[in-house]
Amino acid sequence: MRNRVNIRKAGLVALMGAIVIIGVYGCKKKESEIWEKQLYKTTKIAFISEHDIVVMNADGSEQKNLTNDHPAGGSTPSWSPDGKRIAFVSGRDGNSEIYIMNPDGSELRNLTNNPAYDGGHSWSPDGKRIAFISGRDGNGEIYTLNAIYVMNADGSDQKRLTTNPAWYGFPSWSPDGKKIAFNSSRNVTSTLDFVREQVNFRIREDVNFEIYVMNPDGSELKNLTNNPAYDRELSWAPDSKKIAFSSNRDGNFEIYTMNTDGSEQRNLTNNPAYDSGPSWSPDGKKIAFISDRDRDGNLEIYVMNPDGSEQKNLTNNPASEQYISWSPDSKKIAFTSTRDRSGEVYIMNADGSEQKNLTNNDRAYDGPPYWSPFLDSEGKE
Repeated sequence: MRNRVNIRKAGLVALMGAIVIIGVYGCKKKESEIWEKQLYKTTKIAFISEHDIVVMNADGSEQKNLTNDHPAGGSTPSWSPDGKRIAFVSGRDGNSEIYIMNPDGSELRNLTNNPAYDGGHSWSPDGKRIAFISGRDGNGEIYTLNAIYVMNADGSDQKRLTTNPAWYGFPSWSPDGKKIAFNSSRNVTSTLDFVREQVNFRIREDVNFEIYVMNPDGSELKNLTNNPAYDRELSWAPDSKKIAFSSNRDGNFEIYTMNTDGSEQRNLTNNPAYDSGPSWSPDGKKIAFISDRDRDGNLEIYVMNPDGSEQKNLTNNPASEQYISWSPDSKKIAFTSTRDRSGEVYIMNADGSEQKNLTNNDRAYDGPPYWSPFLDSEGKE
């Protein structure tokens, strides 16, 4: 009799435990669903489709072409820190200029208004200034050497920051607003040659790319990498204390980190495959990157801790995946994949689960994606 009672008690305890587990799981699932709906409601994703800039909700709904008012379209959309404006590049006035518009495409305006090439823009963290590259002090053509400039967000007070005759590219403002990092090569004689080599995945032995840093007024310019290899694709840590980048200094492209004074340069990936495109998560806990290490010539998206540990393939698909863009809360990643057609924008959880095609467009290549900062339901900060 006592055994039967004990068995019943044990069964009751097990049942109660199962109910608690189910309840906890149900609560967590509901919380996750609420969080996801809120993320979709309060953020947007811009992306390129053919030659135009398209903006959609983060769940793929309400896709709107913002630049189809002109055949030149637009490229490289960049959200202002408050999410109220998008800066982009377009040739609609006859040459490459930097423009600005609202997230619905209204109030489009040319900021640079110069006959030379202007592009490669980067917002300051306070949204008041924009760093960019320009060939305006050369002979006014896109394929000449260029320099880094800065201007106010309304296009006023355009000022040249770099003075050395060289190739400059990809200025990136530090999250604390105190520095601008960028790529430069002092022995590239033509931007056209560089573009051709990158498109064809060629690396010239006589060209050396370094990562530099300077103050926002152009002072205290410093070469951080000081290595005869290709050092490129810089990504600031959210606390502005480190920079992740890719380099082929060890014989193949790997992901490295360094302090912002150039010290403690460290190879994180240490893999014979191609590792590139580092992207620091907004919370600073992870670095995402692309690699072809698991399949022949197939790019996948990986993630690792900032010390290089726990490297994990997130996409695990025989197609090509690249162009990483983190959600502002670090819980999701947007990317482009060719798994369904020529190229679509997908999102997934930061652990690789729940991969979803957002664009579902068989008429064009969609990507790269650019995730906005948090917005309210009206698209304002």
